[in-house]
Amino acid sequence: MDHKIDFLLMWVDGSDPVWLEEKKKFKPDLDISDSINRYRDWDILKYWFRGIEKFAPWVNNVFFITYGHLPAFLNVNNPKLKIINHKDYIDNKYLPTYNPKVLELNFHNIEDLSEHFVYFNDDMFVIKEVIQSDFFKDGLPCDSFSEDVIYPGIDPFCGTLFKNECILSKYFKKSECKKSLKGKYYNIKYGKNNLKTFVFSYFKNFVGIKYTHLPQSFLKSKFQELYNLEKDTFEKTYSHKFRTETDINQYLIREYQLLSGNFSPRSYKIGKPFIISNNNEKIINSIIKQKYKMICLNDNDPNVDFDKAKRELINAFETILPDKCSFEK
Repeated sequence: MDHKIDFLLMWVDGSDPVWLEEKKKFKPDLDISDSINRYRDWDILKYWFRGIEKFAPWVNNVFFITYGHLPAFLNVNNPKLKIINHKDYIDNKYLPTYNPKVLELNFHNIEDLSEHFVYFNDDMFVIKEVIQSDFFKDGLPCDSFSEDVIYPGIDPFCGTLFKNECILSKYFKKSECKKSLKGKYYNIKYGKNNLKTFVFSYFKNFVGIKYTHLPQSFLKSKFQELYNLEKDTFEKTYSHKFRTETDINQYLIREYQLLSGNFSPRSYKIGKPFIISNNNEKIINSIIKQKYKMICLNDNDPNVDFDKAKRELINAFETILPDKCSFEK
């Protein structure tokens, strides 16, 4: 039985002076994780919509999550497009928020969002034909599982991953998961990643689970289920207007799905994350030759020659997605 599958995309116009001024009131001294390169416009968002229409025409609806900003090119009258403002699904006492984790952890409050949905950041693109079973199979989210170490670092993200593991340890015992997951704990689709799982399988507790910075398949009900279990933890994160190391994030729900067996094994090779740099040959070739079904383009380097890299990316996307789509005016 086919299920309706929605795509969900979060986006913010980081150049909006009103948004920036409001943000500055709450945090005058922004750290590197909130620097301008996290929000600079590469002018490639239209290729996200072109990719969805060309390579995933079966999608039910596209939910566009926004502070209120809308891209100039966007056709708001497209019948598949559902524009959702933060205030439409987040309790007003937590707004405004500049913490993406707050936006993610409230997805279950989006009334019309279907039970089966795929979450995209605005740096994730579909560049080759995808089918429904790339995301859901037999009603379960498609995902890859392998154990991995949480490496220490100065970014709050490391603390978040550790926090997630601490919470999950309350509900899952590793010895029981190894038995219950059966063909999902080890699977040929995970390739060499099975080796890490084997090495860490001798540890009593999970040391961490490998995360993939790619579009993520979710069951909406799992957000609500985990919220009911960890209401205080969720709402503590909701109260943080900016990211902190004590936050949880959407990976908690992802790992909850994995450890409870609510997923269908999928190869890691379906997509690949990249970091935009001053040498983007691998990225360009991957787009033009459509080496993967999905990619993520991380903008983490403030020293990148922005104009040059931007031209390269646009030219590459134009090669495979030159035609306007119905999501454009």
